[in-house]
Parts: sequence; structure tokens; C-alpha cells
Amino acid sequence: MIKIVFSSNGVSRFCTLFLLLIIVACNKVNHTKVIAHRGAWKQENLPENSIASLKKAIALKCYGAEFDVHLTKDSIPVVNHDADFMGMEIEHSTYEQLLTKTLANGEQIPTLEAYLKEGLKQTDTKLILEIKSAPSGKERTLLLTKIAVAMVDNLQGKDMVAYICFDFDAGKLVHQLDSSAEVAYLNGDKTPKEALAAGYTGINYNYKVYKKHPRWILEAQDLGMSVNSWTVNKKEEMEILLHQNIDFITTNEPELLLTLLKKNT
Repeated sequence: MIKIVFSSNGVSRFCTLFLLLIIVACNKVNHTKVIAHRGAWKQENLPENSIASLKKAIALKCYGAEFDVHLTKDSIPVVNHDADFMGMEIEHSTYEQLLTKTLANGEQIPTLEAYLKEGLKQTDTKLILEIKSAPSGKERTLLLTKIAVAMVDNLQGKDMVAYICFDFDAGKLVHQLDSSAEVAYLNGDKTPKEALAAGYTGINYNYKVYKKHPRWILEAQDLGMSVNSWTVNKKEEMEILLHQNIDFITTNEPELLLTLLKKNT
């Protein structure tokens, strides 16, 4: 049996060294989280923005599932990436008209309400709601913003939903309607300070923006903002962002990113 005897000074030095080792170890842990872009759809060839792709993102235990929301002619918010659905312009079509066509897996186009209700059945994967800019202009975009925020509130989903948008005024409105909401700007033309001053809690810029402005990641984090990047599908780009300790990465390849994160832990 070996006895180790410390003097009071020795104990102090040992404790200091131990704390330093903990700090170094913690700094090596990557805390980047995975957001599945339009749900997790690619590997199983599921329709993007479908309930099925949402469920797959949840099954993978992604931090978040991103999805896109448009407003129909009769002011029903629906989940779809493009401004048209199966050749029908969403803004100029009623919800009933959109129901005449289905996704490849037989699903109908999800309403925002249906998507949120499905996502709110669990508490592991956050719902990242993108407010799409209306083709007709800002008035419809801001109407969609009001409807979306009210619906999240009515469904008691505030803790599980975060917002993203390209329209700068839409994000400002989200903050005005719900000062506790997480909302990130997508367009990449504002500095972190400018976004923060408008009420944004995060920036979510294309990978190329961070290549042009490499200091924005740390600058935003120092301001207490979250930092995300879209849409990052290549391993080498993921690894660069992981090295920069970005908070979130939005990707069409969540399985790949999850694998890389496991290797880095």
C-alpha cells in the first residue's frame, strides 16, 4: 500500500492542477448540436418537410428539426419548402386545393398546426420554424409571423419552438410578440451586434458567410447569441465548424454529423 502525503502547499498545488486538467478536458468536448434540415429525409428517401421526416429526426435524437412555413390564400400556414406545392402556388391556393395532391409517401401537405402537434408529443428534438418570405411581399410575411407565433403560444409550445427567418422585420416582430422567443437571422447581411440590437437571439448564416467573416462566430457567442450554419453537408466543412465550436449545424446529412460528433467526444 502506497501512502501519498501532501503538505498544505502541496494540496493547494494539487487542487489547482486538478482544476486545470478539468478545464482542459472540458474545452476538448465539442458542444455543437445537430439540426436536421427539413427533417431527416435523405437516407430513407422521405419527403422533405413531411411528418415522416420529422419523426426520423426525432428517432435520430437530433437537437432540432428545421421546417419551412408558408401561408395559403385562405391564411392557413402549411409546411413546405418552396413557394409552390406540386405545381400549385401556395399563396394563391386554398388549403383545400392543396389537398388535391399528396407527397410521395402518401402524406398530405402538413399544416403548421398538425406539424407542431406531432413535434410537441416529445421533448428531445426542438422544432426550428422557418418563416418563409411571402412572394407578394412583407405584409403577408408579417401576417404569417403573427399567426405562427400565436399558434405556438396556443399549443403551449414556446419552450420547444425556435424561429428563423430571412426577412429581418419578421424576426423583429417575433421578438415583439414574444420577448422570450429564440429567433435567429438567416440572411447573413447583418453583424452579430446589429442582429442582437433588433431582438435576435442568434445568427444562422450560410457556411460561406463565416468563411468571409470568420470572427462573427466568436463575436456572436461573446454577445450571448447562438450561432448556427446552413446547409452544411460536406464532412470537411462540418469539421471546420466543429473546430470553431459553433453551437449548431443545420444539415441534410444528420447521420454523418452525428457520427463525427461521437468521434470528437
